[in-house]
Amino acid sequence: MFIETESTPNPATLKFLPGRDVMGEATADFASVEAAGRSPLALALFGLPGVVRVFLGADFVTVSKGEGITWQALKPQVLGALMEHFVAGRPVIEGEGEAADEDVDPADAEIVAQIKELLDTRVRPAVAGDGGDIVFRGYRDGVVRLHMQGACSGCPSSTATLKHGIENLLRHYVPEVQSVEQVAA
Repeated sequence: MFIETESTPNPATLKFLPGRDVMGEATADFASVEAAGRSPLALALFGLPGVVRVFLGADFVTVSKGEGITWQALKPQVLGALMEHFVAGRPVIEGEGEAADEDVDPADAEIVAQIKELLDTRVRPAVAGDGGDIVFRGYRDGVVRLHMQGACSGCPSSTATLKHGIENLLRHYVPEVQSVEQVAA
């Protein structure tokens, strides 16, 4: 099994491509070992010294490291854990995840549909290319609320991506959108 590695805009995060499906259509973001309880893969990665966040994408895994450890020391361990997991045929996720809460006024259903379409077709593919994901959390009074995951969470350029990239795109195509803000999980 050959696993490719790519850098991300976040220097604390690397993207690992195992050459196979990881999550398919869904994603999963684990900000702590406690949150990773339903993912044998994330638990294995959190078992490595220095791993502070694990994100599972369609066909990739991003791992974020803490300060005090280098990628030179951690990368081979992550590759080994990924290879061992996939070769053994273990599940990536066990059970069903909880649906994310969305704060939306039912009267804004058409606007929300347009926003979600733009996010799914224009934003999420680009963000996934950088090892992350963006999740719609709500729309009220012209404000779109989004949650950044994976490499995008804590990335130095995520605020610029939200304000200059995503906000401008949404405001261009959906005039009702006034601003975009990042929210915690």
